[in-house]
Amino acid sequence: MTRPAGQWLGFDFGLAWIGVAAGQTITGTATGITTLRARDGIPDWPVIDKLVAEWRPVGFAVGIPYNMDGSDSEMGTRANKFRKRLHGRYGLPAEAVDERLSSREARGHLGLQGASLSRARQADIDSLAAQLILETFLSQPV
Repeated sequence: MTRPAGQWLGFDFGLAWIGVAAGQTITGTATGITTLRARDGIPDWPVIDKLVAEWRPVGFAVGIPYNMDGSDSEMGTRANKFRKRLHGRYGLPAEAVDERLSSREARGHLGLQGASLSRARQADIDSLAAQLILETFLSQPV
């Protein structure tokens, strides 16, 4: 499948918070834009509706947290369900991206290894993790 050119939204799925990033295929770069509240993995869909209306993406990239051995995880199953709901709701491609250790990498970028975090700092990690997920996706050969 050919990757549609244009703006993409990336998601770092979580049960309580979902990081969101925006990026585009021309430069292959992304920027964390927000962190959304979720209840047991269910986002506030009207907030995502607004993001989709504002950013007008051509698709979505959702981080799937596989186990370190590559097998499926319970969280990965839930992230895939979220990915499928994005596709069904907006009719746009919703691609899975292996995101093992993206939150750890985001903590490293922010210099926050092992630190106890405020909600604001956790939001920084979630949106940066979404950015890393989206940049991984955009850098993959088509």
